[in-house]
Amino acid sequence: MVSKFYTLDDLPYAFNALEPHMSEAQLRLHHDKHHAAYVNGANAIFERLDKARQAGMDIDMKATLKELSFQAGGHILHQLFWQNLAPAAKAVKEPGGVLAEALKNEFGSFERFKKEFSSAAASTEGSGWAALARCGLTGRLLIMQIEKHNVNVYPQLRILMVLDVWEHAYYLDYKNERPRFVEAFWNIVNWDVVNKRLEALIK
Repeated sequence: MVSKFYTLDDLPYAFNALEPHMSEAQLRLHHDKHHAAYVNGANAIFERLDKARQAGMDIDMKATLKELSFQAGGHILHQLFWQNLAPAAKAVKEPGGVLAEALKNEFGSFERFKKEFSSAAASTEGSGWAALARCGLTGRLLIMQIEKHNVNVYPQLRILMVLDVWEHAYYLDYKNERPRFVEAFWNIVNWDVVNKRLEALIK
């Protein structure tokens, strides 16, 4: 049996590239400590599963799969998050292409989408995420409030953009002022990546 595991990829930009909206210290802590912990956590569960299967041992599947959902969800969402951020010097304020058209069709305007997404991010209960996703059944764009990494996820919807609103994502820079962090996020969105994710779904 060949076992494959998650890896912690390097960021696609320098650790200081998101300043002043996200500091180098904040980004290093977030990527190298918190994201790494989810990778290590998921891989430890994979190892546990592999050993149990090879030995023919029973394990507590309910507890194991609940933990794997949390750890794997944390890793996957962080991967999406790093990719949909852009260096502050290269970021543009609004999307173009098919994404701009889709946002206008669903929300009426980019500003309305931005307002709804910001509200979803700021009001997520406890630790979690805001996400923009596309429903394959209706073609509609939907906003999700994801609690933790795995609660309130719409099944089978493809995620286009995420914003991490766990305290570890912003506390060094913004303390407990999550709305300020959400507002800063709009200065470093990589709209090109988000647009390409949508294009790949509608081809």
